[in-house]
Amino acid sequence: MKNIAIIMGGYSSEYKISLISGNVVYKFLDKTKYNCYCIHIFRDKWVCVDDDKNEYPIDRNDFSITIAGEKIIFDCVFNAIHGTPGEDGLMQAYFELLEIPQTSCDYYQAALTFNKRDFLSVLKPYGIKSATSYYLNKGDEINSEEIVAKLGLPCFVKPNKAGSSFGISKVKTAAELPIAIEVAYQEDNEIIIESFLDGTEVTVGVINYRGEIIVLPITEIVSENDFFDYEAKYQGKSQEITPARISPEMTKKVGDIAKRAYELLKMKGFSRTEFIIVDNEPFMLEMNTIPGLTPESLIPQQAEAAGIKLTDLFDNAIQLALK
Repeated sequence: MKNIAIIMGGYSSEYKISLISGNVVYKFLDKTKYNCYCIHIFRDKWVCVDDDKNEYPIDRNDFSITIAGEKIIFDCVFNAIHGTPGEDGLMQAYFELLEIPQTSCDYYQAALTFNKRDFLSVLKPYGIKSATSYYLNKGDEINSEEIVAKLGLPCFVKPNKAGSSFGISKVKTAAELPIAIEVAYQEDNEIIIESFLDGTEVTVGVINYRGEIIVLPITEIVSENDFFDYEAKYQGKSQEITPARISPEMTKKVGDIAKRAYELLKMKGFSRTEFIIVDNEPFMLEMNTIPGLTPESLIPQQAEAAGIKLTDLFDNAIQLALK
């Protein structure tokens, strides 16, 4: 039987969601095929946690553990860390150096997609549209007039490299800009400010399933809040409608763009791309490469709509990584 390390936790505000995702993977992976181990990755410790909550330190030289005098090495890593260091390329590069297969994309793709500014810039020459944007690095002078002149109001202030809608604000007046920028700087030292796109928000899962790149049924997001923020995402303040209430033509159009981005970037594993459709034109917001895997999360909902069980979804990810 193969030894599988499920890594979860991480160093960002998303660690709690990651622990839930990781435990869902642990629960649904086929125990007749795999010996599964929950690995918690935190700044102060990397440990394997067993069912009785005993902790065994990870030897970072070869990513092994020792239990009852027996050294265990892993055949594959299932990456369930949202945010740094699991979604930004650090863990991917580490496992590549150790020659341990892992289920997410490679380190370059992870670093690129985690940086919204660079990711959208790379896709722009291929005709993939995104919102008008304005960039700031910590310490830059804030010229509210210039920002409003370029983007109009309302606009969105986002950390450039963070997930789960942490640090995002919808700004309705120029006076609110400096406050929103401060909030975003608590998550990241780079900021992206985007024009407001008034349209239908959809999210598209693209995965390699049994060797074929497929687009999962598309989900429409209807937030009760002002936008799809943390509360809307995780505390039920939104409606997630799968399949989305968009025309068959638009379903194909959005799916094709998401799949094209996946292929252009030579992605692997899971991806979930967000769009807002304005006047029959999809605008890409971002791509998540370690999307949530909790029962409430979108990829599991979409897989279910496609008739793919969670056990098969997770097994597929490991089988592809081992190939």
